[in-house]
Amino acid sequence: MKLKQMLIELVEKKGSDLHLRVGLPPVMRLHGVLTKISEERLTNDDMNSILEQILAPPQKAQFEKTRELDLALSVSKLGRFRINIYRQRGSTSIALRTVNTEVPTFEELNLPPVLKQIAETRRGLVIVTGTTGSGKSTTLASLIEHINSSRAENILTIEDPIEYVYRDRKSIISQREVGGDTNSFKNALKAAFRQDPDVILIGEIRDSDTMHIALTAADTGHLVLTTLHTLNAVETINRIISFFPPHQHQQVRLLLSGTLESIISQRLIQRSDTPGRIPAVEILRNTASVKDAILDPEKTGGIVDLISSGHIQYGMQTFDQSIMNIYRQGIITYQQALQNTSNPDDFELRIKGITGASDRGWNEFKQVDSGD
Repeated sequence: MKLKQMLIELVEKKGSDLHLRVGLPPVMRLHGVLTKISEERLTNDDMNSILEQILAPPQKAQFEKTRELDLALSVSKLGRFRINIYRQRGSTSIALRTVNTEVPTFEELNLPPVLKQIAETRRGLVIVTGTTGSGKSTTLASLIEHINSSRAENILTIEDPIEYVYRDRKSIISQREVGGDTNSFKNALKAAFRQDPDVILIGEIRDSDTMHIALTAADTGHLVLTTLHTLNAVETINRIISFFPPHQHQQVRLLLSGTLESIISQRLIQRSDTPGRIPAVEILRNTASVKDAILDPEKTGGIVDLISSGHIQYGMQTFDQSIMNIYRQGIITYQQALQNTSNPDDFELRIKGITGASDRGWNEFKQVDSGD
């Protein structure tokens, strides 16, 4: 069983992931659903043959030492893939994800128009959040490509591994891969200040040192783009603060309130109109009221209400507002909408037209969506 044949099928059927495990048939994720691509079970010999196809000797030595390895693979005339190789129950397994070689636009990704405004900011911290497989890397790539196509900047990316390969357009772009071009995110970020960057992309923030450097870079006038595995804006703010010891929390709140530009949180929902999935997106912009809520721990939980009421003026929206918009367009089913909302009971009442007298944010959102 050849890897290239499986990759061809994955690409032709527009699958997102391929899972290879000894003792099981190859399985791909197609529109969010796991599907067998063959009944033939993989053997240890099959896995060893696949490893020989994709690993250079230094990578093979590293995998034998660490028992896990991240890398990117480019296949001529087929595409680029992100790969994680790991050991489970004494055998080798592979999780492989397709990466589009062409960076999609905001419109192609069905992302809100306000992302263009976010990409056009010159400084601050932009965080894209969501679970694994929610499209964070693709959204980051679209932000970078919009900057690359619209203005002359020196863009530096630090990734593990590199997924999208950019072509210099109006901007110049340096892409550094952890493990190949640098030993760590922390080291690369420290060196970044001596490389005259205007925009810094950090593939993922994993520790307090990296977070502190990212906040400092945003505070000194850079535009910093990154991701976190958090579900929404409030959880993201709390996660950032929790990176640091309690005696530093107020200092971090002060720094975050001054540097944060926006938080973009994503969930992918199965479409009912065509095959595929569509993102539901929560968007927080750092307004004066949001800054105050970040500074005051007792007000942080109320940020979701600020998002809800900030749709008209700032382009913000909650997950439930985003899902309502998608549902009204007939893109997802009622059941899918309820399963993915943050507050199903409230959402169901709003579907029926029952809203509170103080629910100004939702009223404005409905007026915009209905064309009033």
